Amino acid sequence: MRFLILLTIIVTCCLSFVRWENPVWKAPNYFNAPFYKVEVSQLTRAKVELGRKLFYDPILSKNNTISCASCHNSYHAFAHTDHALSHGIYDSIGTRNAPALFNLAWSKELMWDGASFHLDAQALAPIENKIEMDEKLNHVLQKLQANPSYVSAFQTAYGKGPITGEKFLNALQSFQLTLVSANSKYDSVKLGKVNFNAQEQSGYQLFTMHCNRCHTEPLFTNHQFADNGLAVNPELNDVGRYRISRKSNDSLKFKVPSLRNLSYTYPYMHDGRFNSLQSVLKHYTKGIVQHPNLDEGLRAGIPLSDKERTDIIAFLLTLNDRSFVFDKQFSQPK
Repeated sequence: MRFLILLTIIVTCCLSFVRWENPVWKAPNYFNAPFYKVEVSQLTRAKVELGRKLFYDPILSKNNTISCASCHNSYHAFAHTDHALSHGIYDSIGTRNAPALFNLAWSKELMWDGASFHLDAQALAPIENKIEMDEKLNHVLQKLQANPSYVSAFQTAYGKGPITGEKFLNALQSFQLTLVSANSKYDSVKLGKVNFNAQEQSGYQLFTMHCNRCHTEPLFTNHQFADNGLAVNPELNDVGRYRISRKSNDSLKFKVPSLRNLSYTYPYMHDGRFNSLQSVLKHYTKGIVQHPNLDEGLRAGIPLSDKERTDIIAFLLTLNDRSFVFDKQFSQPK
């Protein structure tokens, strides 16, 4: 069944601009063209609400204790802040920090190492991971099929017929595609509604000079993988993208995260080693470790004074989108 689901995804996946008029999906016109095609007829409110219900339901885990939201809290921009590494079923501890979830319509590869190639299939990874949910897709479907409220919800969203893996994964994708964060002060500046103050403007100029190549605006990621000079954690020995590609030039490379909503998504880096933005910037100033695959722009570090680091942080704080974080349409359904 899993093979057939993945085959369906590959066949149906195509790239094009989003139809911006979709009432359940909105994004500003200065955003790049998204990776996913979101048709008005495909991304319906019924599918989104079903996906939202599934996202918050621990029924997806083997012992019905862990949901997607267990590691992706809406009030933290769908990241988590109470520990550096993700926690899963039976109090298991993972090897990476749970990444924030927003603006996923623009992401081709997902997770820190790009292990998932499509949002429609991504949920299979945590569901079947022994540390995260330790469940099997077929058993999840059986549990859903035995639940009258889910049978009704799936029929409303997809019409009559059994609950299938394709429908299940598509519902989760539908909800996650609506997680668009684009209402920060930065966005208001882009729209000409407000201006940066002097410190924010200084930080913006410094950011453009030193950071924009990887954290490319307006999404503040280039969606690539990079070695940013972190010392290897000997307890984790995480080789990053190499675990997936088995290419030596991918060793210690991790996906470049978006810098939006940083006030809500600490701790930072793939292993949550930094608890503050000052610590992050000090790493880039004088903490770079020389690796063979280190990003060329970081070979000499980024020379920043204390004031310049403070100014950059002032700019980064303009990327916080409070309206997204506290939007009730994304929070746990009642």
